[in-house]
Amino acid sequence: MADPKGFLTTGREVAQTRPVGERVKDWNEVYVPGSLLPIISKQAGRCMDCGIPFCHNGCPLGNLIPEWNDYAYREDWSAASERLHATNNFPEFTGRLCPAPCESACVLGINQPAVTIKNVEVSIIDKAWETGDVTPQPPERLSGKTVAVIGSGPAGLAAAQQLTRAGHTVAVYERADRIGGLLRYGIPEFKMEKVHINRRIEQMRAEGTKFRTEVEIGRDIDAAKLRRRYDAVVIAAGATVSRDLPVPGRELNGIHFAMEYLPLSNKVVEGDFVAPPITAEGKHVVVIGGGDTGADCVGTAHRQGAASVTQLEIMPRPGEERNTNQPWPTFPMLYKVTSAHEEGGERVYSVSTTHFEGDEDGNVQALHLVEVEFKDGKLEQKAGTERRIPAQLVTLAMGFTGTDQENGLVQQFGLALDDRGNVARDADFATNVDGVFVAGDAGRGQSLIVWAIAEGRSAARGVDRYLTGASALPAPIRPTDRALTV
Repeated sequence: MADPKGFLTTGREVAQTRPVGERVKDWNEVYVPGSLLPIISKQAGRCMDCGIPFCHNGCPLGNLIPEWNDYAYREDWSAASERLHATNNFPEFTGRLCPAPCESACVLGINQPAVTIKNVEVSIIDKAWETGDVTPQPPERLSGKTVAVIGSGPAGLAAAQQLTRAGHTVAVYERADRIGGLLRYGIPEFKMEKVHINRRIEQMRAEGTKFRTEVEIGRDIDAAKLRRRYDAVVIAAGATVSRDLPVPGRELNGIHFAMEYLPLSNKVVEGDFVAPPITAEGKHVVVIGGGDTGADCVGTAHRQGAASVTQLEIMPRPGEERNTNQPWPTFPMLYKVTSAHEEGGERVYSVSTTHFEGDEDGNVQALHLVEVEFKDGKLEQKAGTERRIPAQLVTLAMGFTGTDQENGLVQQFGLALDDRGNVARDADFATNVDGVFVAGDAGRGQSLIVWAIAEGRSAARGVDRYLTGASALPAPIRPTDRALTV
């Protein structure tokens, strides 16, 4: 144990955020640079080094949290980085973007505020980059085998890095113009600056991974031909089909999926546009969907100068404490105030959109909603609660329904799907097509970044074993594993 009295004498402190009035004027990360290092060693010292660390169960990566907490407490940053990378290819991504199910499962969290695991994690990796402890790890020898990875999100990148380090020649195919998948174009800059992706890509290039952008398998290259070109293929194309809202008025101008809206602001930051083709500037914005993607839309609208921002959620407002039916160490549904919500706007719960109203030019100008409630397990509208709110830009952030089947990838490979529309796979993450594997949301369905990286690492082991007959690569999860929830 780092500090036997740490959790008794030290309270929980988290990273400081920049003032709202300052941060909504730029796209930089919301946290005060360097604010963690003065406090993080003591925070790491709050870790109890439990006999059974349930934080391991909360995180699908199996992160060695008590070990790197101990090193962080002692300020042995190099050793902490080594332990961190032992289970996680990209801790700077998870340390910024993961909702931290590890903290929900922290034993200290039974009766005290949990250890700030995410803050410790991001402090370790940022320090490692600063001191040069993150270096390329090219393989000692090449296997002579080739692997194509379709998709460059966290699952695809993790699989590619693991397979490259195992000695295989790996090429990553990405249909967008830059590598990163949703990390690049789905996550706003204020949540994670893209320098963190760029330097990982450079590390992977130095290790031998090849990248091919603006190539969509199924449209630009026939999937069957790709399979013949490589010894194995990993499909990590994500679950990119957005859930739609088929109500009257959906066809009006100004109603967009979140993944039509968010990438454009990132492209402005990248220098592709002077101003985004879809902007919230001066408009009344309504975000439909109460999850993290919805919050990303809220924060983006604030920075674009929206006149107002309203976020709608069909479910009731969660409580601020664990419900009795969501006991420790499960991941509870709690009322969450993100940095975007701190910046303003209104959040409305237990409402459903009935229809959109447009002007004479076909532009959306209002949204009609009604309050809803659960009765006998069914969602019912409450009579007399209908109302109209102004809406000149609407973003649909209601999740995703599965992997893209319109580009031909699924059909050209001849892939079998499961009952939920995901690509089916066996215990080794292999599909029904010989030599073709699937990792991440394409096989699991919409999930968290830690699950994506864990899937990429596990699928890499399956591929390595397929190519060589055996594998020493780690496989933190099985395809059937699920989050620790109720």
